[in-house]
Amino acid sequence: MQLHISKDINELSKNFADWLVDYAKETLQKQDIFTIALSGGSTPKLLHKLLASDAYKNKIDWGKWHFFMGDERFVPVTDDRSNAKMCYETLLNHVPVKEEQIHFYQTENITPQESSIEYEKILRQYFDGKKTGLDVIILGMGDNAHTLSLFPHEAIIFEEKKWVDSFWLDEQNMYRITMTHPVANHAAQVCFLAAGENKQEALKEVLEGEYNPNEYPSQIIKPNPGELHWFVDEAATELLKNSY
Repeated sequence: MQLHISKDINELSKNFADWLVDYAKETLQKQDIFTIALSGGSTPKLLHKLLASDAYKNKIDWGKWHFFMGDERFVPVTDDRSNAKMCYETLLNHVPVKEEQIHFYQTENITPQESSIEYEKILRQYFDGKKTGLDVIILGMGDNAHTLSLFPHEAIIFEEKKWVDSFWLDEQNMYRITMTHPVANHAAQVCFLAAGENKQEALKEVLEGEYNPNEYPSQIIKPNPGELHWFVDEAATELLKNSY
């Protein structure tokens, strides 16, 4: 595990953008496409705007990037709660990518269960049987230590066989669809982005607490043979004892 500490969320976004651009270039020297799973939440918005800015846009071979989504709220893409909507508005509408490069969840004219089955088929077309799956998966972490749609005390945390599944989340009164931990743990590079004082307790428990993924689901993310990176800001690390 590598811990990358930045001064604040702005520096964190820049440091991760630099890392991502370099890693994508390196990867594309060895293969034809670069696969990345995006994340919802507030932290990735700054990253997306950076990647779409003049400072970064021309450093990226957009025609070779393929975009996936870690998890999604089962709402129409026009709904402000949609991760896909956020990703289009902050990144994908501003860079030269084609629709066939974007592989997001279908959330309209389909049931949540059907959507999860169809998305697993897409993932298997790209990654089944390969040593590693996604080249990069970007993960966030909630104040309650959830990641993807792996929420505390939900059975989905421990799903081993399905690559994608859906479930009803009572606290949000909606269906969620998510990649399961075997998919995240099969990625070549797993990158958490976490910033702010409100992440201090969760980060401490995930990195230094006893292993209890039912309470702190982010602990179940342990890539093998890939690498795990935490890109965090100083505010989020206040309670950590170790410098890693």
